[in-house]
Amino acid sequence: MPTISVDKEDLYKSLGREYTTKEFDELCFEFGIELDEDTSEGELQPGERPQLKIEIPANRYDMLCFEGISRALNIFLGRAKLPTYKLTKPKELIQVTIDPSTEQVRPYAASAILRNVTFDQKRYDSFIALQDKLHTNLCRNRSLVAIGTHDLDKIKGPITYEARKPEDIKFIPLNQTKEMNGHELMEFYEKDKNLGKYLHLIRDSPVYPAFFDADGHVLSLPPIINSDRTKITLDTKNVFIDLTATDKTKLTIVVNQLVAMFSEYCEEIYTVEPVQINSDHNGQTRVEPVVADRETTAEISYINSCLGLDLKPEEICSLLTKMSLLAKPSTTDKNLLDVSVPITRSDILHQCDIMEDAAIGYGYNNLKKTFPADSYTIAEALPINKISDIVRREVAQSGWSEVMPLILCSHDENFAFLNRKDDGKTAVKLANPKTLEYQVVRTSLLPGILKTIRENRKHSLPIKVFESADVVFKNEKLERKAFNRKHFSAIYAGQTSGFEIVHGLLDRIMAMLRVPWLETKAQQEAKTRGYWISPTDSATFFPGRGANVYFRAKDGDEAQIIGDLGILHPEVMSKFEIPYVGSSLEINLEVFL
Repeated sequence: MPTISVDKEDLYKSLGREYTTKEFDELCFEFGIELDEDTSEGELQPGERPQLKIEIPANRYDMLCFEGISRALNIFLGRAKLPTYKLTKPKELIQVTIDPSTEQVRPYAASAILRNVTFDQKRYDSFIALQDKLHTNLCRNRSLVAIGTHDLDKIKGPITYEARKPEDIKFIPLNQTKEMNGHELMEFYEKDKNLGKYLHLIRDSPVYPAFFDADGHVLSLPPIINSDRTKITLDTKNVFIDLTATDKTKLTIVVNQLVAMFSEYCEEIYTVEPVQINSDHNGQTRVEPVVADRETTAEISYINSCLGLDLKPEEICSLLTKMSLLAKPSTTDKNLLDVSVPITRSDILHQCDIMEDAAIGYGYNNLKKTFPADSYTIAEALPINKISDIVRREVAQSGWSEVMPLILCSHDENFAFLNRKDDGKTAVKLANPKTLEYQVVRTSLLPGILKTIRENRKHSLPIKVFESADVVFKNEKLERKAFNRKHFSAIYAGQTSGFEIVHGLLDRIMAMLRVPWLETKAQQEAKTRGYWISPTDSATFFPGRGANVYFRAKDGDEAQIIGDLGILHPEVMSKFEIPYVGSSLEINLEVFL
């Protein structure tokens, strides 16, 4: 959770009273935030003002600055009303045109204007701090969204957002005196501890994005730095905000948070001047930002049942007002509330979020402690876990050691190292793996067990290890496009292959699960319940030393392959750097349900 530092004296003044540390800590708890530290309780440097360090929920972007915390707490305490955000109607909208060239690097852009703003040092610092907090959290270090702020009076419209070659972009960066082009700027800031970490976002692109005014002056080079020519100061009255993004949803949230927080300092409070965005590449024109409330609904019965209360609609509406939500009973359904969600509350996604706000407004400490007699239940293990536990216990008692490797592995470990081919329809692959070790979700337990043996190959022989856990397979017909399946696998590694040992382990497991062995061809074809093995040509095993495990769950059913066993191919052992021979067994446990 992000931690925000606010001036203690200023916050208490805005709340209309002084608080002891304990009282303010209790207020924070009631609201759903947490007082992390009151610096006045420690040693302060001469001239240093006491700060309150407050932990904010990660999804409450509206509380990442002093203005947001003060406003939310004042509304919660009933000292302030819900703000109404409005768009002004200028005679002529300032226009920003998005050039098709930006599709190569940062395709989305938005803008807004704050007119007749009154800054002082604290407001200015808070304005900059909010941008930094948004960049760090919601914007994912500017990779999703980047913010630029400018003195509008130093800009001549209309404005264009386009991508050009680095050598064609020349301007004086913020707080510098020398003009640089794109390449020079990258070299200049390469070792900068603040900006150097953002250079990779566009450095390798053939073109860099930039905002230009009508005279061709560069306003900013997102997501790196703004131009010194248009920097805002304490004397700035009209602020132009530019935003670029790779995520359209995050772009909308960020621009809304900025204008909602600092339109408070406009001459006409909570008003924002819109900007017309022209998109050359799709022919669309839109007006940004959109500050109208978002309409949704919540069920009264759902809220009451979750909270164990019997509140009237008007009472719930009153509680939601404390949490900056405007609600009223629906005129079409007695069980519904019509809820208006302001632009600051992007965290409201479902009626469960509205229910949570109602709980906070009511007070968690005020909820009655009741015994859940109407929903009394006794916990019980899932059937598949019962089967898994039976197998695990029996195998462990037979002298095998259980291991628990990671569910993620590399693509090669899951396929090439086992002499298996990827058909592209089986394994769930990570879109953006952090390392080569975590590319796919395993479809077999063998890679993890083999890696465990590799790391323990200096232990005394033989090494007998097993695992009972989930593997994952793709299935496009399912809602989640994938499903888990419980497998059991064991590997024997030593000076001899141990095929007879894993075969015996299979027989012992089946005996514990009361599945009979069908030894003869006649028994197998008689369609009676049982299991048997039959040779396989799988490349995972030594030629002629591998077999599929067949299982018939009920009399009359068709038999199905539930796994395999055999002596692992020398190439498989070599790829996992295991200098021994070994045999493996792997079966699907879910067929026994």
